[in-house]
Parts: sequence; C-alpha cells; structure tokens
Amino acid sequence: MAKVRKRKLPSGLIRWQAGYIDGAGERRFKMFEKKSDAEAWLVEVRHDMVRGLHTPGSISPTMKEAAALWIKRCKEKGLEPSTVKGYEEHVKLHIVPLIGAKKASEMTVPAINAYADQLRAAGTSAEMIKKVVGSVGSIFKELRRRGLSSTAPTAGVDLDLPDREDPRPDIPTKVELQAIIAGAVDRWRPVMLVAIFCGLRASELRGLSWLNVDFAAKQLSLTQRADASHRIGNLKSKAAYRTIPCPPIVMNALREWKLKCPKGDLNLVFPNGVGKVESHSNMLERGLHPILVAKGITEAAPVLDADGKPTLKNGEPVMAEVPKYGLHTLRHACASLWIENGHNPKQIQRLMGHSSIKVTFDIYGHLFADAEADQRAAETLQNRLLGS
Repeated sequence: MAKVRKRKLPSGLIRWQAGYIDGAGERRFKMFEKKSDAEAWLVEVRHDMVRGLHTPGSISPTMKEAAALWIKRCKEKGLEPSTVKGYEEHVKLHIVPLIGAKKASEMTVPAINAYADQLRAAGTSAEMIKKVVGSVGSIFKELRRRGLSSTAPTAGVDLDLPDREDPRPDIPTKVELQAIIAGAVDRWRPVMLVAIFCGLRASELRGLSWLNVDFAAKQLSLTQRADASHRIGNLKSKAAYRTIPCPPIVMNALREWKLKCPKGDLNLVFPNGVGKVESHSNMLERGLHPILVAKGITEAAPVLDADGKPTLKNGEPVMAEVPKYGLHTLRHACASLWIENGHNPKQIQRLMGHSSIKVTFDIYGHLFADAEADQRAAETLQNRLLGS
C-alpha cells in the first residue's frame, strides 16, 4: 500500500514521507518538503510499477557507476580501443561532470532534455550532443541487460538541435580525381585506384589481403580490416562483408604491384615496407597528401599551435595551404561515380557496406536527385492547373 505521512525530523523540520511496497515486497521510502510533491511522486511510482518500469532509487546506480559498467562491457565485447577511448571521453568530459551524481532512476525523458540543454549551454556542438546522448542511451541499454533499469529515457527524445550545416560530404571533382590518379606513382598508384574505384574504407584498405583479390573474377571480397592499433580483425558490421567489382585499370595495377609488394605473414596488399600493417597516417602523409600538394589540390586553413588552437599574428590567424582531402573523400567519390552510372540506392548500400539504407540516403541522398525529372514534374503541375 502506498501512503504519504507527515514526519517531524530531529531538527524540528517537517517533512512528508512517501512510502510504498515494490515488486519484490520491499518497503521503500522517500522524503519531500511538500505533501503535494510526495503524492505526485507516488502517482508516478504506481504508474511505473503497473507497467513494470520502476526501479527503486535505493538500488539504482548513479550515472557515474552506470557509465563504468557500460565501459567495462564495451571492453569485454572487444570493441576497438579507439572506439572505447571515444566513449570514455564522453563519460569523462560530458556525462560525469553534469549528471554523474544522479541516480539512473532519476533520468526521465524530461531529465534527458534538461541534460541536453545543459550541454548546449556549455557550448557543446549539436553533433557532440547527439553522440553523448547516444552514449547515455547505450548506458541504459547495459543497465537493462543487468536488471538495474527498465527504462530507455533517450528513446524517441527530440533534442531540438540546430541543423544548419550542409550535410553533403565534400567530394573531389572529376578533374581532381584525374589529377590524383595521374600523380599517384609506385606503391601509391594501386592504393589510390582501389580507393577511388572500389570505395573501400581506410581500415579496409589497410587490412586488404591478397586472398581477397580475385583476378579471374575481377573483384575484391572484403573479409577483414586493420584497426587503429594495427590489428587485423572483423569488419565494421555484417553489411561490410561484401564483394566489389573492379575495372581493368585496378586489376592491372594490382597485378603489377603484386610482383613488388613486400612479403609478410599477413599477406597484405598494401603493407608497410616490412610487410606489416601500414598506418593510416602514413597513407596520408606519404601517400595522398603529397599527391594533392604536388597537383595544387589544397585549401587555406589556420595554423594550429601545440594545444590545437589557431596561431595568431597581429590578432589574425596565420593561414597556410594544406591538402584539401582525406582518404575518406575518395570513398565518397567512388559512391558518386556509381550513382552517376545509374546504380540505385540499394546497390550503393550494398557496395558501400552501409548497415542500413538510411545511412546511404543520409550521406548520398542529394546525388540521387534528378533535376530534369523535377523540372518536368513542375511543368506537368502547371499544365494540370492552368492548361498547356
């Protein structure tokens, strides 16, 4: 039975004690300054108990404790160290300072929205707020797995964040792609050709094995990748296991490269000089970036100091020409070429190894637009309303 009783504390203060019996038969209590607050809380408790969503505050962990359980689970699942490090930064910088002391049972949908408002007030970017709230959602998923929570307070939350940035990825032009291909020589030529014509992620390029190259069928079968720690492992998702057709220029470059490729136990297509996993930074600093600089494919960017802040001169940031693109832009270029060639969204999803069609449309939806068809539709609407 749930009741609210008036209590006089040893200090002489008057408080209202709300009490109820939980699903395990244990009596639980909570004190309030106002009777109305105690009664309102009991209404919520009874409602949650009927739906099986109530976790007593006394057994509910704090968000700091819950986050520690989640990070532990991430490590046990064997997530990449870089992924776990990113999650740990979310916890250290954005979760513990603001809501670490709160009980998980206190984190309702309104509380999540209030938390997002706190992050926004602290100057956190909209993109980071989405990521951090996503991490909070993952924390509650782990709590539900352990029986420490029955709720998912981030599910369906509308963060109402500004969305003013252009979502379209930066894609090299055909002229720039031609210049990159022309400037790629020696060991970097097959790397750039596979990146441009096959759309592999950087980790997939670094982990590509000669066993994945089928010269007879003219295709690549992706089965592994190299992580940030240079370890060979599984691909990003089930959808990433895929087969990609290769044009003749790619196959010919790979045939020639196989004769010179450094040998190693891993049998990699693009290893370093001793046959081990090549680093992502080397692929950029020794591969793509020198090509971009040599071909004049650069852009102005502020020079940063050791702390990552812009270097100033006479109050103005010092600017320098830097390479315009990274390896991932070549993946975007490949997708754009496939779309221009008439591939439909499901084909692009499969070839790019996206986990869902939503990912494909979020990144490349604008490329499927048909301006001529849109114009014909506009003219048809006019004719139907006003006549030809």
